[in-house]
This record gives sequence, structure tokens and C-alpha cells, in this order.
Amino acid sequence: MPGLIGQDAFERVAKAAIDLPGADGVEVVLIHEWGGLTRFASSEIHQSTWREDTGLRVRVVSAGRIGVAASNDFSEAGARAAAESALEMAGVVSADPYFGGLAPRAPVHATDGFDERTATATPDLRSEGVATLVAQCPPGFTAAGAFETTAVEVAVATTEGQVCWAPVTQASLTTVVTGGEGGAGFAESFARRVEEIDPEAIGRRAEGKARDSQNPRPLEPGIYEVVLEPNAVSTLVGFLAYMGFGGRSIAEGRSCFSGKEGEKVASSNITIYDDALAADTIGVPFDFEGTPRRRVDLVRNGVFLDGVYDLRTATQAGKQTTGHALPAPNPEGPFPLNLYMQTGDASMEELIGSVQRGLLITRFHYSNVVHPVESTITGMTRDGTFLIEDGEVKHPVTNFRFTQSILEALSAVSMVASESELASEFFFSASRVPGLRIDRFQFTGRSDH
Repeated sequence: MPGLIGQDAFERVAKAAIDLPGADGVEVVLIHEWGGLTRFASSEIHQSTWREDTGLRVRVVSAGRIGVAASNDFSEAGARAAAESALEMAGVVSADPYFGGLAPRAPVHATDGFDERTATATPDLRSEGVATLVAQCPPGFTAAGAFETTAVEVAVATTEGQVCWAPVTQASLTTVVTGGEGGAGFAESFARRVEEIDPEAIGRRAEGKARDSQNPRPLEPGIYEVVLEPNAVSTLVGFLAYMGFGGRSIAEGRSCFSGKEGEKVASSNITIYDDALAADTIGVPFDFEGTPRRRVDLVRNGVFLDGVYDLRTATQAGKQTTGHALPAPNPEGPFPLNLYMQTGDASMEELIGSVQRGLLITRFHYSNVVHPVESTITGMTRDGTFLIEDGEVKHPVTNFRFTQSILEALSAVSMVASESELASEFFFSASRVPGLRIDRFQFTGRSDH
């Protein structure tokens, strides 16, 4: 079972690159990740895997030109060889006019994101969780999904004197329960610590959705009132992070927020911010340049404030870095990785009870960008889509394709749920969002199932 490399060992190896002769500046990033994954289908475990990866990325500055090299050789010789390769590449590229320098020495907020039990979780622990989940399925229903436990340590050192290191853990359990006459139900949970994952509750939730989804009826596409459960909301927020809040796309006019600073872009009950330091998310307290992270308000009471920046895009936009750099080389620029949507004061039952005729959506899938400047995406509903009439869930309906501007949807939010859930598309990224009642949401097609 692997363990933490630690800050001292990282500094010793990084020094071999930092001391590279002939370079104007050097940045060394360590990403050491390990974990186990247990997959199951037809209510049986069919795969249990383990992986570990230790990677160094060395960025070298020479006369304003930047070279980057990666290596899996975590040793002083490996770090020096990567630095020499990066210096050689810097010699054959053009200078970057927006290069903002390397991160200077700055204190980093200490966080408690590492859990030893999660980092050392065994296949037996995960298989017991799967067994508990599967036991919630009645006869005629089966579960499929995955239980994953992961640990990572990230470290950054620069010739400007910055050195920072932090370990983080994450556990997740996802399932889809199917059976009967076309029923399917989805549930998942993400947490920093494996003990916070409740397989029994996840199994019951997915089984209940599957049981309630029997014999879905067709319904014509169109514009409906909708209640989105948190997982569906996380899709909208995640796409906004990707195509909206990044400082480079804002500065270059490619974002749905370009030129809208200080303008109202959503309902007054929508507030979105990024905060990797919060105790109820999964984040690293510094970015991949070594800049300390902090809370960044993005949309407050429906008004767009600003995006997020790394050192390069801050120079490009005439701003200050917000500590959102991703590992170099990164042509896309920075993104917020720990988004929050502020909760409201209504229960999910109250959201549903307020709808005259609309839809309850469990989640979206197969979503993709249609028009980034208009914040338009498309995708499908899945694993729990229901008709609401007169404030009550009446019956399941077949799935829809949607094509919808995210900002138009957020401008039509009339109620926000009081509780939020954590969703994550990939490690380092986690959004905590509540359910939403949206007055107008466009469904453009219908699925046969």
C-alpha cells in the first residue's frame, strides 16, 4: 500500500530542477495519486483495480519563453532531466507576451483534507459497501455502478521561493438500479472520507427511483416547468465552469460572461462562488502554480462579478490571479474547481408542490456544448424522469433530449432548495449545489425509453 511522499522528499527532489543552470525561472509540480476502484454490474462485482501514478511537471522560463516537460521518474536525476528537457524546449518556442511570472513565496491555508482510512481502503472494504448497496434491491431488480477510494498529494516549488504541499482524499459510490417494466433509478455520493459514504442509503434511493419509474409514459417535448435534483444542477454548474467562468475565455470574448461584468445574468436567488478551502468540499488549498486559493464570488444575487484567473490570464486581462491555475501546459486557461451554489429556504417537497404541470429530473447525461457564448448545452434526461401535476409526482415519463441556455434557465429559477449535495466529474473538481425549481426549460426531443 503506497504512502505519502511528503514535503521534505518533494523539496529534495525539486531542488535538483530548481538549481538548473541557464534558466531564468523554474517551477516543479508533483502529483502523486493512488486508489482503488470496485465495479459491479447485474448486482455482482466484476472488476477490482488498483493504480498508482507519480508525476512531475517542470516548467522552465528562459528569456520570456516557456518550456514544459513531464516525467514519472521521481528522483533528483529525473527532476533534473525533466528540467533540462524543458529548457531545451523553451529555446525553440516564441516568447509569451502574457507570461505573468512564477508564484512568489506566500503562506498557504492549512486544510484537513486527508483521511488515512480512505487512502488505505482495501478491496474488502469496498466490496462490503457494494454488498450492502445490492442488498437493497428487491427481486427482479439489479444494481450496477462503482465504488472508488482515491488519495492524492500535490506539491509546488518555484525559484521565486514558493513551496507548498497538501494531501487530499476522496470516496465516491455511484449506482443505477434497473428492473421490472423499464424502470431505472440513479444515486451517488461523494465525500472526503469513506466513512461518510452510506451504501445502504444510496441503494435505497436508487431502488426507490427504479421502482417508481416502472412503465414510463410518452410525453410531448416542449417548454416545461422543472424541478432539478442536485445532480442535474451540477451538470449546469459544471458546464458554466468550463465555458463561462475561465478568465482566458472571458478576456478573449469566448465566454457567456464576456462584457457582462456587473450585469444581471440570473435570478436574484442565484449566488455562485468558488471556495476550495471550505470543509464540505474536496479541494487543494493552492493552485498548480503554487498561488494560495481563497473564496471567489462569481455571481451574487444574479449579478455577474468576475471570473477566475491564473498568473498568465491575470496579466492578459489586467487582473490579479485568483489562484486557479491548472497544470501546465494548459491552453484553455483557468477554471473554478470547487463551485458552490448558495442554498435557499425550501425543501425539495416544497419545490415539487409549487409546480402546476412540469417535470422532476433526477439527472442529465451525454451533455455537450452547443454554443458557449450563449451558454447553450444539449443532453438527455436519465434514470428518473417524472411528470408533476398539481404539486404531486404523478407517473414516470420517457426520457427527453434538452437544448437549453444555462443562463436563461438560471434566470427562470423561482425557488432554491435548502439542502445541497456534492457532485464531482473528476478529481480536484467538486460542486456543491441544491435542487432548483425552474419556470421554463426547453425539451427538444423524446426518447423511446
